[in-house]
Amino acid sequence: MRYGICNETFGDWPLKRACEFAAECGYTGIEIAPFTLGSDPRELSAAQRADLRRTIAQAGLDCIGLHWLLAKTAGFHVTDPDPAVRDRTVAYLGELARLCHDLGGRILVFGSPQQRSLLPGVSPEQAEEYLREVFGRLVPALEATDTVLALEPLSPIETDVLTTAAETCHLIEAIGSPHVRLHLDVKAMASEDLPIPEIIHASAAQLEHFHANDVNLQGPGFGAIEFAPIFHALQEIAYSGWVSVEVFDYTPGAERLARESIAYMQRVEEEVG
Repeated sequence: MRYGICNETFGDWPLKRACEFAAECGYTGIEIAPFTLGSDPRELSAAQRADLRRTIAQAGLDCIGLHWLLAKTAGFHVTDPDPAVRDRTVAYLGELARLCHDLGGRILVFGSPQQRSLLPGVSPEQAEEYLREVFGRLVPALEATDTVLALEPLSPIETDVLTTAAETCHLIEAIGSPHVRLHLDVKAMASEDLPIPEIIHASAAQLEHFHANDVNLQGPGFGAIEFAPIFHALQEIAYSGWVSVEVFDYTPGAERLARESIAYMQRVEEEVG
């Protein structure tokens, strides 16, 4: 397994400190939330991007890519009936693809539940059409930057658009680009009727990236979810991508979350063999 961690786990720590601590814990990758880089990451200069990339590399980490793409933004939405909003969103996501490339990353995880949920008057069928349009129009930017948009199914508690892996895979197949693939998240999969290992097996052909967490919104090993069957399924499908820790409840503190999450996953990986 290749283990990464999302940088917002570390709150207001400078990126250098976060990367060095992550490396000390045993992680080999860092995943960046754009909002941690400033109010508008598009405005980062070439020199600033190079500095960030160097900071990550000097800590001995790979930049996995970006996630929380539309968090803490305004005016963007992928299922908005207004074509001007969709145009802005495609353009913004294209800029994030370029940022991802400049930082040395490859994966853009698209979760952003607030910016995809159904707006008044928009049917599920219309939303699917808008998704195909927006993500399809993004493909040239993904190709130009050699990046991959990894679509993340989320629980019905968070959104009413793309709430299962099967539904998300159907959309990915309709788009038909190797630059648009699937991201799976443990807490989100726990909301589905199928057991998590079955979802992993059914999604194997599309799976690009993986987030490890628990339904209690903390790290792997902090809650009730048993990771042995999950890691066994990942091994059975010969998954060779990243497993990134993404938490939402930071109560235990950044250091404990980072240390204990990877220690738990390493123990489970060893047990699974």
